[in-house]
Amino acid sequence: MIRHYAAIRGGKLIADGDSSIEEAAKLLSGCDFVWLSLDTPSEDEMHACAVDFGLHELAVEDAHHAHQRPKIEEYDDSLFIVLRNADYDTDTHQLELGEVHLFLGPDYVIVVRHGGDKHDLDQMRERIERRADLLECGPGAIAYAVMDQVVDDYGPIVEELSLDIDGVESEVFRAGAQAAIKDTTERIYTLKREVLEFRSATAPLVTSLDRVREGLFKQIPEELHEYFRDVVDHLTRVNDQVEGFRELLTSVLDANVALVSVRQNDIVQKISGWAAIIAVPTLVSGIYGMNFEHMPELASRWGYPWALMLMLVLSYSLYRMLKRFGWL
Repeated sequence: MIRHYAAIRGGKLIADGDSSIEEAAKLLSGCDFVWLSLDTPSEDEMHACAVDFGLHELAVEDAHHAHQRPKIEEYDDSLFIVLRNADYDTDTHQLELGEVHLFLGPDYVIVVRHGGDKHDLDQMRERIERRADLLECGPGAIAYAVMDQVVDDYGPIVEELSLDIDGVESEVFRAGAQAAIKDTTERIYTLKREVLEFRSATAPLVTSLDRVREGLFKQIPEELHEYFRDVVDHLTRVNDQVEGFRELLTSVLDANVALVSVRQNDIVQKISGWAAIIAVPTLVSGIYGMNFEHMPELASRWGYPWALMLMLVLSYSLYRMLKRFGWL
């Protein structure tokens, strides 16, 4: 689906619309560059873009099928850029990843979005259209604006993940029941998987943007390098936090396993303690239950009460001793 197209000349918007790819391509001859945005385009739409804008077939194939890792690839005089936009559902505590693909040529920039519907790039478009100084730098300005928006959207996700990790860390040290321990372990694994998935969106992009910052792509003018440097700084900070989350979750998981073992040992100790207490009266009753003719206190009137009293005294004494040792 075509979201919008715009023609830029002299840093200003001279035409825009959302009718067709062919109409957008017709504007190429009368402007500095054309900016075209598509949402989950069909195969026919991608083919039309390839024909009208001269896109490389391998890049078009990647953009159509999606499921790409973040990267920047150079084809002749154009760039193909893959970004992963992300959103964190605070209700379900699930990470959702989409994709943004950019085709960057001398006189065009095509933005293709797959998923990530919660991330509206319209506000970004309004901001960059007011920056004539950046638009005069050409299609690279749009690439910077899109990357900056995607990386800025990572910030709230890092904060939400941090809160969830703090929460699960607290649960580990206060979980008592086995059901609570099981739920906490599952939550740790879920968070660890989400952090690894988030890292797959941030880590590869750091390397790619470093190449842009170093000026290795002629499609990005030197005037924009400092802007990309700012994006790299923000992305590096996010990536370092994500790496820290991964290590912290590993430590939390190890601590949870250790605490589970400690709790299991406590349970075994308690069972052993109560078994010892129960064994004492069993021993006494077993002796007094033997049916021999000549046994002490068989003729005694107080033999049975004394046997019961002996059981209680020995059991209570053993209970106090085990309690003092911390077994019960």
